[in-house]
Amino acid sequence: MRILIRTSKWAVLARRLGSLAVPLTIVPVLMHRERFLDSSVFLVAALFAAFVAALAVLAACIGLVRLWHTGDQGWSKALSGLFLGLICLAPFAYYGAQALRYPIVTDIATAPRSELPLIFEPDTASMPTPRLLTAEEQQRFFPNATTRTYPLDPLQLFAIVEHIVQVQGWDIRQRREPGIAGTPGQLNARVLTLLGWREEAVLRVAASGRGAEVDMRSASIGALHDLGSNGQRISDFLVTLDSEVTAFLRDNPNINQPAPAEPEEPAAEVEDNGRG
Repeated sequence: MRILIRTSKWAVLARRLGSLAVPLTIVPVLMHRERFLDSSVFLVAALFAAFVAALAVLAACIGLVRLWHTGDQGWSKALSGLFLGLICLAPFAYYGAQALRYPIVTDIATAPRSELPLIFEPDTASMPTPRLLTAEEQQRFFPNATTRTYPLDPLQLFAIVEHIVQVQGWDIRQRREPGIAGTPGQLNARVLTLLGWREEAVLRVAASGRGAEVDMRSASIGALHDLGSNGQRISDFLVTLDSEVTAFLRDNPNINQPAPAEPEEPAAEVEDNGRG
């Protein structure tokens, strides 16, 4: 007598849903980065991908339970569906944790925003003013996001700041070097996040009584919540700047020391030829 062993329909469904969730998760991100999708459509597509991935995990769990009791085939299908579903849900879990960790804010700055103007895109220039953190909240969530002062000439410091921006791969949209008359230097750069959100970073280098100081602003464009990216970007950049300036001063200990004065030549002696 031949025993017929069936393949679990739940296991088959789990693998199909998991295989569908993968392109639904990746393709909208790629299209959003290339600006084929605007942010509102991208959010809808992302939520739909999360829904399909959750269904894949649910179907896989049901399939595994039934396989344990019935002895049907389909373990590999159920496990692959579970794995693919969890992989697709992992980004949503991470960004959900970030949303719970950080307050709803899209604009972080170390100085008054009037001193760090943004370059807005046409469709975002009329957006309402976002909620801003108080000084106490910003200090609590981003303690490293503060003004930096270094014993350097503004032009020297501006060159280091610009080098770090270029290493980060940010797209510089506006550049103004510090002026001889004390005019601050400024860099405006566009930042593309992993998921395709556009954010803008502004860096200001100005002369101070002890050398030169750096202030920074980072703001999201068209987003409802930056998930902590702007504050973390400022903190990471300024910590990197601390290290770069420390290395520069170590390698050039006398960079801003006044040049030693040249010794005066002794006055020529007048020959005394005995004449009165």
